[in-house]
Amino acid sequence: MIQFERVTKKFGSVTALEDVSLSLEKGKIIGVLGANGSGKSTFLKLIAGLVFPTKGKVLVDGMEVTRKISGKVAYLSELDVYYDSFTVQNMLEFYSSQFNDFRTEKAYDILEFMEIQPDKKLRQLSKGGRSRAKIAFTLAREAPILLMDEPLSGLDPMVRESIVKGLISFVDLEWQTIVMTTHEIDEVEPLLDEAIFLRNGKVAERARVDELRETSRDSVVNRLKKIYKGEERP
Repeated sequence: MIQFERVTKKFGSVTALEDVSLSLEKGKIIGVLGANGSGKSTFLKLIAGLVFPTKGKVLVDGMEVTRKISGKVAYLSELDVYYDSFTVQNMLEFYSSQFNDFRTEKAYDILEFMEIQPDKKLRQLSKGGRSRAKIAFTLAREAPILLMDEPLSGLDPMVRESIVKGLISFVDLEWQTIVMTTHEIDEVEPLLDEAIFLRNGKVAERARVDELRETSRDSVVNRLKKIYKGEERP
């Protein structure tokens, strides 16, 4: 379980998240949604132990998050930090050397699904190809928590649907949890169990996606639009 206990995170004079308290259950796919600057990436980085609260606590399985959390968390950054001179195979070997939970055979399976050849140099891959490789390396880790910051960024709209299906094919929701941010809400909405809507660094609303559809007759996209039009207040 992931817990936020009255978490505020500031970067200098800028408040990225303010007084966030919530718990996230394991075995769910959770979307963290909002406009640019709403605190989505900071939310993930706090769970990953890449940044730390200014106030409050973030806990995973009852333990306060430190940099040692890397054994429980696989983090997909929105940034592309790969070396162009490396081949995909080089990156696979690097991940294998860094993470005990990295499964090489699983990585090959996902790369094949993503149509990425291991002998290709990263500079030879398109932006979408590099994005698919990043997803493959993240999913090949058997970590209990998968944090994915804009996983569909850079992907051609024509391939997003198949990639989304792949996310489910290579994740075991009996014990793994996915927390993702995305602007491609339409593509991922069918996968989401829960949506957390952020606005100005605060949790504006939290909803189970099935209840949102059945009770409010709303889609996730429509609810987000209402929140930002002021129909729903933080």
